[in-house]
Amino acid sequence: MTDALGWRRKFGVIAPSTNTIVEPDFYRMTVPGVTSHFSRIHIRDQNMAGDAGMERLLEQIRDEIGAACERVMTCEPDYMVMGMSAETFWGGVEGNRAFVKQIHDLTGLQVATGAEACERALKLYGARRIGVVTPYQPVGDANVRTFFNELGFEVDKIIGLKCPTAVSIAHVTEDELRGALRELAEGEVDALIQCGTNLSMVGLADEAERWLGLPTIAINAATWWMALRENGITDRVEGAGSLLRDH
Repeated sequence: MTDALGWRRKFGVIAPSTNTIVEPDFYRMTVPGVTSHFSRIHIRDQNMAGDAGMERLLEQIRDEIGAACERVMTCEPDYMVMGMSAETFWGGVEGNRAFVKQIHDLTGLQVATGAEACERALKLYGARRIGVVTPYQPVGDANVRTFFNELGFEVDKIIGLKCPTAVSIAHVTEDELRGALRELAEGEVDALIQCGTNLSMVGLADEAERWLGLPTIAINAATWWMALRENGITDRVEGAGSLLRDH
Protein backbone atom coordinates (compact mmCIF):
# COMPACT_ATOMS: atom_id res chain seq x y z
CA MET A 1 0.00 0.00 0.00
CA THR A 2 1.19 3.54 -0.79
CA ASP A 3 1.17 6.24 1.88
CA ALA A 4 -1.75 8.64 1.28
CA LEU A 5 0.40 11.80 1.61
CA GLY A 6 3.94 10.51 1.11
CA TRP A 7 3.07 8.65 -2.06
CA ARG A 8 6.40 9.52 -3.70
CA ARG A 9 8.73 9.30 -0.69
CA LYS A 10 8.65 9.33 3.10
CA PHE A 11 11.77 10.83 4.64
CA GLY A 12 12.86 9.95 8.16
CA VAL A 13 14.58 12.96 9.72
CA ILE A 14 16.85 13.01 12.77
CA ALA A 15 17.21 16.32 14.63
CA PRO A 16 18.23 17.48 18.11
CA SER A 17 15.34 18.18 20.49
CA THR A 18 16.61 21.77 20.79
CA ASN A 19 16.28 22.54 17.08
CA THR A 20 13.36 24.79 16.11
CA ILE A 21 14.45 25.77 12.58
CA VAL A 22 15.12 22.66 10.50
CA GLU A 23 11.61 21.20 10.79
CA PRO A 24 9.75 24.30 9.56
CA ASP A 25 12.46 24.81 6.92
CA PHE A 26 11.88 21.33 5.52
CA TYR A 27 8.12 21.88 5.58
CA ARG A 28 8.42 25.16 3.68
CA MET A 29 10.45 23.40 0.97
CA THR A 30 8.15 20.41 0.65
CA VAL A 31 6.84 19.20 -2.70
CA PRO A 32 3.69 17.17 -3.45
CA GLY A 33 3.91 13.53 -2.45
CA VAL A 34 6.99 13.89 -0.21
CA THR A 35 6.65 13.95 3.57
CA SER A 36 9.23 14.30 6.35
CA HIS A 37 8.89 12.57 9.71
CA PHE A 38 11.01 13.80 12.58
CA SER A 39 12.62 11.89 15.41
CA ARG A 40 14.26 13.96 18.13
CA ILE A 41 17.58 13.35 19.84
CA HIS A 42 17.09 14.24 23.49
CA ILE A 43 19.49 17.04 24.43
CA ARG A 44 19.52 17.23 28.22
CA ASP A 45 22.32 19.80 28.51
CA GLN A 46 22.08 22.43 25.80
CA ASN A 47 25.08 24.46 27.00
CA MET A 48 27.58 24.69 24.16
CA ALA A 49 29.79 27.50 25.42
CA GLY A 50 33.43 26.88 24.59
CA ASP A 51 34.95 23.87 22.89
CA ALA A 52 34.20 21.62 25.86
CA GLY A 53 30.51 22.59 25.74
CA MET A 54 30.26 21.76 22.07
CA GLU A 55 32.00 18.44 22.58
CA ARG A 56 29.50 17.57 25.35
CA LEU A 57 26.62 18.39 23.03
CA LEU A 58 27.97 16.03 20.39
CA GLU A 59 28.48 13.31 22.98
CA GLN A 60 24.77 13.52 23.78
CA ILE A 61 23.93 13.24 20.09
CA ARG A 62 26.12 10.14 19.74
CA ASP A 63 24.53 8.54 22.80
CA GLU A 64 20.97 9.15 21.60
CA ILE A 65 21.10 8.80 17.82
CA GLY A 66 20.51 5.05 17.78
CA ALA A 67 17.26 5.37 19.73
CA ALA A 68 16.13 8.25 17.51
CA CYS A 69 16.73 6.14 14.40
CA GLU A 70 14.87 3.20 15.94
CA ARG A 71 11.83 5.38 16.67
CA VAL A 72 11.58 6.95 13.23
CA MET A 73 11.89 3.57 11.51
CA THR A 74 8.49 2.60 12.90
CA CYS A 75 6.83 4.83 10.26
CA GLU A 76 8.66 2.86 7.54
CA PRO A 77 10.50 5.72 5.82
CA ASP A 78 12.15 5.28 2.42
CA TYR A 79 15.21 7.44 3.06
CA MET A 80 17.00 9.20 5.92
CA VAL A 81 17.78 12.91 6.17
CA MET A 82 20.00 14.46 8.83
CA GLY A 83 18.45 17.53 10.44
CA MET A 84 21.76 18.27 12.18
CA SER A 85 25.08 19.16 10.63
CA ALA A 86 27.98 19.45 13.11
CA GLU A 87 28.36 15.70 13.53
CA THR A 88 28.42 15.23 9.75
CA PHE A 89 31.54 17.42 9.47
CA TRP A 90 33.30 15.94 12.49
CA GLY A 91 36.46 14.07 11.65
CA GLY A 92 36.64 15.40 8.12
CA VAL A 93 35.77 13.36 5.06
CA GLU A 94 36.32 10.01 6.77
CA GLY A 95 34.22 11.15 9.71
CA ASN A 96 31.30 11.91 7.41
CA ARG A 97 31.66 8.56 5.66
CA ALA A 98 31.69 6.76 9.00
CA PHE A 99 28.57 8.68 10.05
CA VAL A 100 26.73 7.75 6.85
CA LYS A 101 27.69 4.11 7.39
CA GLN A 102 26.43 4.28 10.98
CA ILE A 103 23.02 5.55 9.91
CA HIS A 104 22.83 2.98 7.12
CA ASP A 105 23.77 0.20 9.54
CA LEU A 106 21.08 1.38 11.97
CA THR A 107 18.30 1.84 9.40
CA GLY A 108 19.25 0.00 6.23
CA LEU A 109 18.56 3.22 4.34
CA GLN A 110 20.60 5.73 2.37
CA VAL A 111 21.07 9.12 4.01
CA ALA A 112 21.53 12.78 3.11
CA THR A 113 23.96 14.70 5.32
CA GLY A 114 24.65 18.40 5.39
CA ALA A 115 28.35 17.90 4.80
CA GLU A 116 27.91 15.78 1.68
CA ALA A 117 25.14 18.05 0.39
CA CYS A 118 27.48 21.06 0.64
CA GLU A 119 30.21 19.13 -1.17
CA ARG A 120 27.85 18.27 -4.03
CA ALA A 121 26.55 21.82 -4.26
CA LEU A 122 30.04 23.35 -4.39
CA LYS A 123 31.12 20.94 -7.11
CA LEU A 124 27.96 21.72 -9.07
CA TYR A 125 28.79 25.44 -8.95
CA GLY A 126 32.46 24.81 -9.78
CA ALA A 127 33.52 26.62 -6.60
CA ARG A 128 37.05 26.26 -5.23
CA ARG A 129 37.45 29.08 -2.68
CA ILE A 130 34.69 29.52 -0.11
CA GLY A 131 33.58 31.52 2.90
CA VAL A 132 31.66 29.85 5.73
CA VAL A 133 29.41 31.05 8.55
CA THR A 134 28.56 28.74 11.48
CA PRO A 135 26.97 28.96 14.93
CA TYR A 136 29.81 26.79 16.28
CA GLN A 137 32.63 27.10 18.74
CA PRO A 138 36.24 27.05 17.42
CA VAL A 139 36.45 23.25 17.61
CA GLY A 140 33.43 22.99 15.33
CA ASP A 141 34.84 25.49 12.86
CA ALA A 142 38.11 23.54 12.79
CA ASN A 143 36.26 20.37 11.79
CA VAL A 144 34.34 22.23 9.08
CA ARG A 145 37.60 23.62 7.71
CA THR A 146 39.20 20.16 7.77
CA PHE A 147 36.28 18.64 5.86
CA PHE A 148 36.39 21.17 3.05
CA ASN A 149 40.18 21.28 2.87
CA GLU A 150 40.35 17.50 2.54
CA LEU A 151 38.02 17.76 -0.46
CA GLY A 152 40.33 20.28 -2.11
CA PHE A 153 38.35 23.44 -1.36
CA GLU A 154 40.16 26.49 -0.01
CA VAL A 155 38.43 28.06 2.98
CA ASP A 156 39.11 31.78 2.79
CA LYS A 157 37.41 32.58 6.11
CA ILE A 158 35.08 31.07 8.68
CA ILE A 159 32.90 33.27 10.85
CA GLY A 160 31.93 31.24 13.90
CA LEU A 161 29.16 32.92 15.88
CA LYS A 162 29.95 30.92 19.05
CA CYS A 163 26.32 30.57 20.13
CA PRO A 164 26.25 29.80 23.88
CA THR A 165 23.45 27.22 23.83
CA ALA A 166 21.88 24.90 21.30
CA VAL A 167 18.57 26.80 21.47
CA SER A 168 20.22 30.22 21.10
CA ILE A 169 21.37 29.31 17.59
CA ALA A 170 17.78 29.94 16.47
CA HIS A 171 17.91 33.44 18.00
CA VAL A 172 20.57 34.73 15.58
CA THR A 173 18.99 37.56 13.59
CA GLU A 174 18.93 38.19 9.86
CA ASP A 175 20.93 41.38 10.45
CA GLU A 176 23.73 39.38 12.10
CA LEU A 177 23.75 36.85 9.29
CA ARG A 178 23.57 39.52 6.61
CA GLY A 179 26.61 41.19 8.11
CA ALA A 180 28.49 37.88 8.19
CA LEU A 181 27.68 37.14 4.55
CA ARG A 182 28.82 40.59 3.44
CA GLU A 183 32.07 40.17 5.36
CA LEU A 184 32.71 36.75 3.83
CA ALA A 185 31.94 38.08 0.35
CA GLU A 186 34.72 40.65 0.70
CA GLY A 187 37.21 37.82 0.18
CA GLU A 188 37.98 36.42 -3.26
CA VAL A 189 35.45 33.61 -2.93
CA ASP A 190 33.41 31.57 -5.39
CA ALA A 191 30.61 30.61 -2.98
CA LEU A 192 29.35 31.01 0.57
CA ILE A 193 28.25 28.20 2.90
CA GLN A 194 26.12 28.35 6.05
CA CYS A 195 26.42 25.47 8.51
CA GLY A 196 24.23 24.67 11.51
CA THR A 197 20.68 23.43 10.88
CA ASN A 198 19.24 25.53 13.72
CA LEU A 199 20.52 28.72 12.09
CA SER A 200 17.72 30.27 10.04
CA MET A 201 19.10 31.23 6.65
CA VAL A 202 17.14 29.54 3.83
CA GLY A 203 15.20 32.67 2.84
CA LEU A 204 18.13 35.01 3.43
CA ALA A 205 20.47 32.87 1.33
CA ASP A 206 18.00 33.08 -1.56
CA GLU A 207 18.03 36.87 -1.30
CA ALA A 208 21.80 37.07 -0.78
CA GLU A 209 22.49 35.31 -4.06
CA ARG A 210 20.91 38.27 -5.82
CA TRP A 211 22.69 41.08 -3.96
CA LEU A 212 26.06 39.37 -3.63
CA GLY A 213 26.13 37.65 -7.00
CA LEU A 214 27.49 34.47 -5.40
CA PRO A 215 26.08 31.00 -4.80
CA THR A 216 24.98 31.13 -1.14
CA ILE A 217 24.27 27.70 0.24
CA ALA A 218 22.05 27.35 3.31
CA ILE A 219 22.65 23.92 4.76
CA ASN A 220 18.98 23.04 5.24
CA ALA A 221 18.26 23.86 1.60
CA ALA A 222 21.28 21.87 0.43
CA THR A 223 20.36 18.82 2.52
CA TRP A 224 16.76 18.88 1.30
CA TRP A 225 17.96 19.31 -2.29
CA MET A 226 20.24 16.28 -1.96
CA ALA A 227 17.43 14.20 -0.45
CA LEU A 228 15.01 15.07 -3.24
CA ARG A 229 17.44 14.60 -6.11
CA GLU A 230 18.84 11.34 -4.69
CA ASN A 231 15.30 10.01 -4.81
CA GLY A 232 14.65 11.09 -8.39
CA ILE A 233 12.43 14.01 -7.40
CA THR A 234 13.24 16.94 -9.67
CA ASP A 235 10.57 19.43 -8.60
CA ARG A 236 11.78 23.03 -8.41
CA VAL A 237 11.29 24.99 -5.19
CA GLU A 238 11.13 28.80 -5.17
CA GLY A 239 12.46 31.01 -2.39
CA ALA A 240 15.09 28.61 -1.07
CA GLY A 241 18.06 29.45 -3.27
CA SER A 242 19.29 28.55 -6.72
CA LEU A 243 20.06 24.92 -5.84
CA LEU A 244 16.40 24.01 -5.43
CA ARG A 245 15.18 26.42 -8.05
CA ASP A 246 17.59 25.72 -10.90
CA HIS A 247 19.26 22.34 -10.29
